[in-house]
Amino acid sequence: MNEVLQKFEKLGLIPVVKIDDAKDAAPLAKALCEGGLPVAEVTFRTDAAHDAIKAMTDAFPQMLVGAGTVLTTAQVDSAISAGAKFIVSPGLNPKVVSYCNQIGIPVTPGVTSPSEIEQALELGLEVVKFFPAEASGGLAKIKAMSAPYGGIRFMPTGGINANNLNDYLAFPKVIACGGSWMVPTDLINKGEFDKIAALTKEAVDRMLGFEVKHIGINVPETEAAALANAFSNTFALPIREIPISYFCGRGIEVMKGMAEGTNGHIAMQANHVERAIYYLEQRGMEFDYDSALYDKNGKIRFIYIKKEFGGFKIHLCPAN
Repeated sequence: MNEVLQKFEKLGLIPVVKIDDAKDAAPLAKALCEGGLPVAEVTFRTDAAHDAIKAMTDAFPQMLVGAGTVLTTAQVDSAISAGAKFIVSPGLNPKVVSYCNQIGIPVTPGVTSPSEIEQALELGLEVVKFFPAEASGGLAKIKAMSAPYGGIRFMPTGGINANNLNDYLAFPKVIACGGSWMVPTDLINKGEFDKIAALTKEAVDRMLGFEVKHIGINVPETEAAALANAFSNTFALPIREIPISYFCGRGIEVMKGMAEGTNGHIAMQANHVERAIYYLEQRGMEFDYDSALYDKNGKIRFIYIKKEFGGFKIHLCPAN
């Protein structure tokens, strides 16, 4: 995949933005960055789109800003001249897609049928937009359509919200989702960018789904069995022994010796480990990549953060 699509996968959620007045573009970009989503698909549904894209890219060059609802090659040119880094369209127009391929800008056209997927493959695309997602059959249709087409992935948009976002993102053929609930047009027009930043942060936090999975306690190996039995007898927790530790129920791990961390470790689960790594690194967190464990597809499933929290090291792991 190209760099833009790789960034889409790391971000997971692409805000789809309708801007009526270009003066709102820079403060909106600031709100998205503060909320944890340095990305925007600015739709060409208003006359302000070109100037809005330019204002965003000028004020926040680190943002990944693109153009949506692109219907013509002229709009492609307008978007690129404003600084757009990608193009999204509601349907598959071979002329627009071919033009984007020719000039080297990533394009994600909309599809809703196997025939359109085959056109996309013929045009050399790896990712398509599934639009309107919920109205066209939702995740069930994506799963059904993806079965015969192993080489294509989807960016569903339309009807995506906080309640169904993680259902879509849990399916491996979904690279990211487009959504607008964190950037409602009425809040943009009223200049309530603090509320947009809060909605954006809430969306990111819900997408990542951080939650404590268990706590590991370091004790000398000679004391580990006794401590595990104490937890079990006091709180009626079943004990499961593995080579390096005793699990007491699901939430407590008694290590057989002094392992990671001064006092032990905290296992923090996330809905998507590699996406969680990306977001935490944007916040300045450093990871020990020598500690990483990978799945059969080469994706990180386990990794330690370098710093300690109250004497405990933290590692990320999947929710299941």
